[in-house]
Formats: sequence, structure tokens, C-alpha cells
Amino acid sequence: MRRFSFIAVGFIFAAITAVSAFGQTGAAATGTPFRMAVIDTGAFDSKDGITRYATAMNALEAEFKPLETEIGGMVTKYNALGVEIKKLQDQAAGTVPVDPKTAQAKVEEYQTLETNIKRKQEDAKARAARREPQVMGPIRAEIGKALQDYANQKGYALILDAAKLDGAGLILAFDAAKVDVTKDFITFFNARPATTATTTTPR
Repeated sequence: MRRFSFIAVGFIFAAITAVSAFGQTGAAATGTPFRMAVIDTGAFDSKDGITRYATAMNALEAEFKPLETEIGGMVTKYNALGVEIKKLQDQAAGTVPVDPKTAQAKVEEYQTLETNIKRKQEDAKARAARREPQVMGPIRAEIGKALQDYANQKGYALILDAAKLDGAGLILAFDAAKVDVTKDFITFFNARPATTATTTTPR
């Protein structure tokens, strides 16, 4: 881990050096300073975030809510059966007689339910992997186009994703007041008309 951390720090230093050098080159060639900003994409689906992004995300969650509820009910029943079986095992180990057929039926039901839960979860995962890009892809494409338009309009040579950088531990320190333009971009995007791109219907 120590060696990995050292490599990561080296990468940060190299990236900062490269940006600094690029900025100096750009300033010398054009007479204008190199402008860089960060946008926190994690704020896009917040209360004050990108409206259409949050709407698409909510629609995706609502689509899978019934399936989530169904699996949750199966898990609850599975856990309850586990408690019943444990109780029967304790009784059998003591002095209370247990009907073998009843115990076996509980065990078989428990095992069948476990198999069904796993199958249901795998199916749900596969379905989500298909639907997520179908539902979120169009709005992400809109945001990507808007980011480029925003950078051109505002004169930014580089815009970084603060959420990904922070998640990777690549941000050591920065002055948010000077470089964080998340709120400004969200306002910029929400003011744009929606494109004709639509999501596909569930399958």
C-alpha cells in the first residue's frame, strides 16, 4: 500500500507539472492565462442539481422499485425460515420431539427460496445493466455536450470532475471559491432546452 501511495503522489505531481507547463506555453503563445475549473458531477442528482438528470434517475429507481420490494420480501421470508429451522434444530437436540417431515419441508423450502433469491438478484442486476445506459445515456450525452459548450463560452481550457478526483484521492487541496463552478454549470444546463433524445421503453 505504501508503494502504491507513493506512485499516486508521483502521478499527482506529474499532472500538476504538466498543467502548469501547458499554462505557461498557452500564456506565451496567446497572451491569455490558462483557465481550469472543477465540477462536482456528484451534485447533479441533488435537490438543487440538474433537473432532467434527477428526473431520469428517479424514473430508473421507480422502475426497479417493485422488483426491489419483491426481493426484499423474499429475503425477509428467508430469514424467518432460518430462525424456524434453528428453533427446530434446538428442539431436536433437546427433549422436545420434532416431526422429521415438518423439519425436512422447512429445510427444502429454505433452500429453494435461497436459490430463487439468487436467481432474482442476478436477473435484476442484468436488467439494470441494460436499462441504466438506456435511461441515463441520453441525459449524460446532453450534459457532455453542455460541458463542452460551457467550457468554450467561459474560456476554460480544462474542466475536471471533482467527484472522481476526490473519490480516487487525487485532490490534495483547492480553493473552491476560485475553481469550483458546479453551481454555475448546473444553472447553465437547466436553462438549456431539452433535446429530442428519449429513453427506450422497459423490456
